[in-house]
Amino acid sequence: MKGESSSIVPSSTIPFPSANPLASRLLSAFELFFGAFIVIGHNVFHIVPNEVIVLFVLGLISIRLRDGRWSAMGFKRPASWRRILLIALAAAALRILLGEFVIEPLTGVFWPEPAAPALANEITGNMKIAALALLVVWSFAAFGEEIAYRGYLLTRAADIGRRSVAAYWIGIVLVSILFGYGHYYKGTSGVIDSGVAGLILGIAYMIAGRNLWACVLTHGFIDTFAVIDAFFGWSN
Repeated sequence: MKGESSSIVPSSTIPFPSANPLASRLLSAFELFFGAFIVIGHNVFHIVPNEVIVLFVLGLISIRLRDGRWSAMGFKRPASWRRILLIALAAAALRILLGEFVIEPLTGVFWPEPAAPALANEITGNMKIAALALLVVWSFAAFGEEIAYRGYLLTRAADIGRRSVAAYWIGIVLVSILFGYGHYYKGTSGVIDSGVAGLILGIAYMIAGRNLWACVLTHGFIDTFAVIDAFFGWSN
């Protein structure tokens, strides 16, 4: 496979495969709004199953049937794995530092601190729970959430604007808002914090030449640090 572009603002757009562009854009808009319904319906109103599982399955089916290749959502071999790794490490560090020293202090002025996710209070000093948490982090979160949000929903959001650079950036904002609501259980502070995390993941995706591996690694590194933090009780 060919490597991705190294520019944050690529000179060309990803091909928009369709014999009927308008119909395809309308279908993508429907998929995006349906995805939003799934996210809000599960996390806010609790009327649909877990959105990550639903969007993961729908996304893989949709991308395969409509685009015919996983590279359409960013699963492609990069020209340099070293570059992807460095982007992921930098993005993870930015997210952790921004959350710790900017987002949480600011939101803490107005709302309670974000609620901890499941297992967080049981990880401290417990190797078995920590190992289980790492398994969940790299499967459900890193792969599951990134395929669901950046891989699927972002691609369909960009479809509406014919996958132009501007369409991707607008899509990143919209999908980051949904990603924030995907963590509604954390409270208002958690929604804002996760929304900012979504923006950072989206930026990493673009800097990496729309390569989803950068998002998967970034997400995995962020949550792995959280597990290590909880295990040793550093935040306490």
